[in-house]
Amino acid sequence: MKQRNKDSLSRDTRLRRVVRYLREWPARHGRTVQDQMIRGASYGVGSGAVSLLVVWFEARH
Repeated sequence: MKQRNKDSLSRDTRLRRVVRYLREWPARHGRTVQDQMIRGASYGVGSGAVSLLVVWFEARH
């Protein structure tokens, strides 16, 4: 029983740390987490589009 309480306490502690880290993100990085995720997704989409164009070009020539 003690182990179970210890595990749930450590999970709660970890969750609080993650939440605090995400709340402090803008102060450290100058943008919100959502902005960073959108930025990463746009880079991924752009990279995929370029790869698709290269494959298409290579297949035609």
